[in-house]
Parts: sequence; structure tokens; C-alpha cells
Amino acid sequence: MTTNIFDLLERAAGIWPNKTAIADDKQAMTFKEWHTAALIIGTMIATETESSIRKPVLVFTDRTIECLAGFMGVSASGNFYVPIDNKMPQERIQLICDTLNPIAAVTCTPKDKILAENLNLNIPLIDYSFATLHPEIAKADMLGKLRCQIIDLDPVYAIFTSGSTGVPKGVVVPHRGMLDLANWLVDTFNFSESDSLGNQTPFYFDGSVKDIAICLKAGATLNVIGRKYFSFPKLLIPFLNERRVTAILWATSAIMLIGNSKILETTLPQHLRLVTFAGEAMPAKQLNVWMDKLNGVTFANLYGPTEISVDCTYYIVDRQFNDDEYIPIGKNCRNKQVLLITEEGLEAKDGEPGEICVRGSGVALGYYNNFEKSSEVFVQNPLNPHYFDRIYKTGDIAKYNERGELMFLSRKDFQIKHKGNRIELGEIEVAINSIEGVTNAACIFDNVNDKIILYYTTDDGEARDIVNGIKEKLPAYMFPDETILLAEMPYSMNAKIDRIALKAKYEGK
Repeated sequence: MTTNIFDLLERAAGIWPNKTAIADDKQAMTFKEWHTAALIIGTMIATETESSIRKPVLVFTDRTIECLAGFMGVSASGNFYVPIDNKMPQERIQLICDTLNPIAAVTCTPKDKILAENLNLNIPLIDYSFATLHPEIAKADMLGKLRCQIIDLDPVYAIFTSGSTGVPKGVVVPHRGMLDLANWLVDTFNFSESDSLGNQTPFYFDGSVKDIAICLKAGATLNVIGRKYFSFPKLLIPFLNERRVTAILWATSAIMLIGNSKILETTLPQHLRLVTFAGEAMPAKQLNVWMDKLNGVTFANLYGPTEISVDCTYYIVDRQFNDDEYIPIGKNCRNKQVLLITEEGLEAKDGEPGEICVRGSGVALGYYNNFEKSSEVFVQNPLNPHYFDRIYKTGDIAKYNERGELMFLSRKDFQIKHKGNRIELGEIEVAINSIEGVTNAACIFDNVNDKIILYYTTDDGEARDIVNGIKEKLPAYMFPDETILLAEMPYSMNAKIDRIALKAKYEGK
């Protein structure tokens, strides 16, 4: 029985030793080469840290494949990896390190090494370039004995999300969560060694775990797409065609970027069979751009927070949607159950909104070194008073439609009381996104002055008549009180609209 994600790499290296496993703009590794590099890095970690296990190890990341060798090297040593964006402000890295007290760090570039040294962590720095020059270092037997002490409930990685107090929260995910995700993805979407993945999501963001899991489980090739291809979308489609990419599991923002760029009107990906999107609600208008151009391609909406091992629901698009409709988030992923819980702690009735709560194998172990925050959201199932039954409260509001499909409505903190009416800001955004020429929309609420503030972008940089665009869709009390056109929408490091930045912009105007 597989209990450690490294077991998947070991299996892949045995079945497909000479097949390209991972590749970026400049280099590639076969499964055998990836496995060898991981064993070397794992040995160095185990040796330098006196064979510690189940401890956090930093891995500095960029859009290159070296960090993937780092991730698997940490897993080989019996510890868990923590991706660190090497472009992240040093102050934030320091906050993360203060929370973790890591036992080592894997550096992949000279820049990483300088950054790590400036943190004054006083821990071993495992240099990727040195490791790959010394294959004789690897001690597979020693690492195997360490991993024999690991069970599938032990952590495989920790990913840091932003915290309301300004201190990042480290979500600790067990091997079981990632292994279950790998099995479900491969079975549901029929991945095999003939697939080629186009990775868009950064490796410090949990969406990238899907690409890694599929690659390891199915033997698919993982192609890391460089930043320049999203800065210059006309280069992206030729890249996908050159790498014969068959599947992309991207953030919603990336799908919207390409849809809004109109590049699909002139150039199409030739080998795609699957497009999935996740991270934020997908406006039907941008999805329709893709669906109109790519006949025969399967589209799927995946939903889930970092705290439940990436995804807990999915919807394979099986019909056409109007531009002002919501795209369902569908039904439970295998071995995960979604509960809709009302504010009174009861199960929501048919058509009644409730908070999405999740139970199952993917529920994270909690926030590292933060039992207070963990206890607020990882709680006893209120529907089961008979034995310990842990669930995660997502803070997202949803309901079931008449087809029995789960519909995401809004974040709990996006619900407002305006002019005596309970309003979901997400509903306003869906309506505005359907206006011709609008490419993105985000609403914030001014509590002091009881005002709905709309920020939006357009395809030509020109303002739109928002009120006339939504008057047939929304009641007057849901109209924005103030509209602000932006040249571009701000995004956070996890590819979601940065609403904190929008609030700061509004308050500082």
C-alpha cells in the first residue's frame, strides 16, 4: 500500500525510466533522473539534519523543474516540503520561518542561496547544483528505513496562505490527501503516460499539486510554462502545440486572461483534450469563448480550498451557459463529502444557502503552530454528535440548484447588508461580467458609508454604462454606488483578485 508520495515517483521511475517526466523552458528530466536527484537531495537532508523526520524543509521555487526535485527529495527523507517563492518579500519569508522553525532549506539557484543566507536561519542549505554533481552521495537504503516510519496521515507539504492578522498560515496537508487527489484525478479524467500537462499555477500555490500528482501517478509529462508566455499570450498557444499539451489545469484568472486576449480567434491549441479551472468563480462569458473555439474538448470546474488538499467538488461542463449565469461547482470528489451548514448549525434545505463544510481524507491536519486558528475552522461536525468527526469550514456560501448541482454563491465575508437588504457581492459581479466588453469585475463594500464600490476592467480600456448593462438582471438596491475603471485588476500571489488591495486603493484615494 502506498503511504508516501515518494513511492509514486519510485514506481514511475521503474515503469517509465527514460520518459520525460518534467520539463521547463531550458531543460528536462526523465523519471529516472528525477528519482536519482530526489535520492541525492533526500540523503543530504537526512545526513545534515541527523535523520530527522516529519519536520518542515523549505524549498525555494521558481518556474523551473529543480524545485520539483527538491520537493521529492524532502519526501524521500521522510520530511515535508514548504514551497517558498524566491520572489517573495524577505519579511514574509521571515514570518513563515518564525512559524516553522525549519530544519533545512533546498536552494535551486545562486539567488536562492543568497536569499536563504540573508535570513540567518542557521540551518543546513542543500544546494541543488552540488547535489546533482554527486550521485554517489545517495543512500537509498537509509532513506527507505526513514520512510518506513511515515504513515499516510503524516504531512507531505505545507503551503502558506495569507492570514487576517498579517501573519501567514501554514496549511499542513497529509500524504493521504495528495495520494487520494492523484488517484481521483487520474481515474476521473482518464490520465495516462500519453498525456502532456501545461503547468501554469506557481509551485507555492496548491493548484500546482494537481499537476505534480497526475505526473507521478499516471506517468504524464509535466511542462512548466514560463511567465513570458502569459505576459505575451500570442507565444502561449505555439508553446502548447510544440509541447503537444493535452491538458491544462489552470487558475480561473489564466483562463480569463487568454479568453480576453482574443488570441483564440487566430491560433488554437491542437492537442488539448481537457481544460480545468479553479481558484475563483468562472464567468460564463469567458468560458464560452473557449468552448466556442474548442469543440470536443472537455471543460471542468474544480473547487476547493488549500485546507482540503486542493479540490473537493467538480463539475464537468455538460451544457451551454448564458453569459450572466453561474457555472456550477458540481458534486463531491471521491472520498470527500460536502455539507451545507446554516448559521444555526443545521443542514441547509434544498435551495437554501449554507456554508460549505468538508469532511474526508483530504481535510488538512491544521495550521502549523497555530492551534487557535486551527480550532476555529477544523471543527466537530455539528450534524454528528455521536463520535469525533472532523470537518473544515470553508467560509464559502453555496446552494444546490434544481438539477442537484452545487452552486458557489460567495465568500461568507462577501455577504453584506445594504439598504436593509442581504446581498451577495458575487451575484453583482456575475451580472457585470456579462456586460459586453467587461473583462473582469470585483465589488467591495464601504461599511461606513453603506456603499457598494465596483472595480472593473474592459477590453478596450473604455468605460461602460454599468447600470444600463445590469438593470434587467438585478434590482436597483444591488446597483453599485460607485464604479471605478482600472487598467488592470490586481491579483494576489495565489492568482485571485486582491480585494485587500482594492480596499486599500479605495480608502487611500
